[in-house]
Amino acid sequence: MKIQKTVVAAALGMAFVSGAAFADINVGVSVSATGPAASLGIPEKNTLSLLPTMIAGQKVNYIVLDDASDTTTAVKNIRKLVSEDKVDVVIGSTITPNSLAMIDVAAESKTPMISMAASSKIVDPVDEKRRWVFKTPQNDQQMATAIVSHMVDAGVKTVGFIGFADAYGEGWWEQFSAIAEARKLKIVANERYKRSDTSVTGQVLKLYAAKPDAILIAGAGTPAALPQKTLKQRGFAGKIYQTHGVANNDFLRVCGADCEGTFLPAGPVLVADQLPAENPVRATAQEYVSKYEAAFGKGSVSTFGGHAWDAGMLMVNAVPVALKAGQPGSPEFRAALRDALEGLKEVAGAHGIFNMSPTDHLGLDQRSRVMVQIKGGAWQMVK
Repeated sequence: MKIQKTVVAAALGMAFVSGAAFADINVGVSVSATGPAASLGIPEKNTLSLLPTMIAGQKVNYIVLDDASDTTTAVKNIRKLVSEDKVDVVIGSTITPNSLAMIDVAAESKTPMISMAASSKIVDPVDEKRRWVFKTPQNDQQMATAIVSHMVDAGVKTVGFIGFADAYGEGWWEQFSAIAEARKLKIVANERYKRSDTSVTGQVLKLYAAKPDAILIAGAGTPAALPQKTLKQRGFAGKIYQTHGVANNDFLRVCGADCEGTFLPAGPVLVADQLPAENPVRATAQEYVSKYEAAFGKGSVSTFGGHAWDAGMLMVNAVPVALKAGQPGSPEFRAALRDALEGLKEVAGAHGIFNMSPTDHLGLDQRSRVMVQIKGGAWQMVK
């Protein structure tokens, strides 16, 4: 099947469906623009300004709220969006704990939700609640598989693990430990820390004492730099891996020279200009990069903004189908939009090609990841 190359220009030029006029489409957004996850949420918020304000001839309004990286605030936000603002779809939140907490409200109100957080638990399994929920970031299982494969190829035998003491860290532990065991990697240490912690000396001393060949840090944003800097200060000389949760320039700035040589899996948008010409994601990834950098400056793009962009691309493709079933603002339209999202095929985004199904509300395959190494304070694709 030919890949559908969605561009904003096409969305702007689409005609009214069957000549009918509808009410505005209201999109509610809860994003972590402040708090510990701000380095992830800010590029997502920036990207919202690049999303189409017309789809299939209908005006699109974006109602954007900051959840401050706080779970309670995220739930308050989605309740306000669905009950007061009567939104047709919700985008958010930035991080896994917030997104998991929002699921109940999305299901109760029968409002489709597109998360920008990573954990597979947000959409898996697709039960009565999660049938209303979709997401754009790659699953931690996909990325953990890439990390383990790289470790095995590099001759790593023993591994230490340190992750956030929340759903993100636990999700990564669950996936990584299972895949590592299957590939005969021995995990010799398992530690946790909070996103808001200012010291992880105790955890790092335990990791260092276990003498692993490599350590995986399952964190996201700038808080993921703390264990790495502490490990380097203590003289750890083994390989260090991070997750795709650090793929932005704020992490590079905070971690500095201590991150030199680090490996991580990332969405292809992070190294769009390094992708081979035949890569099916190259053109759409470069499209997003060029639009973002034109608005916010050269070198400002991150993978996190790409997740917001991809949420917009899913809407661009789903809305015209949903408009055939009902008027925006109605339960019929929301239900049809959910169905349309679930039926999307070969939609090209900044991170990969989306093929949704009733049992898969992510729809990305291995084309959505590459291995990257930090070299000279920049991202270098591992070939």
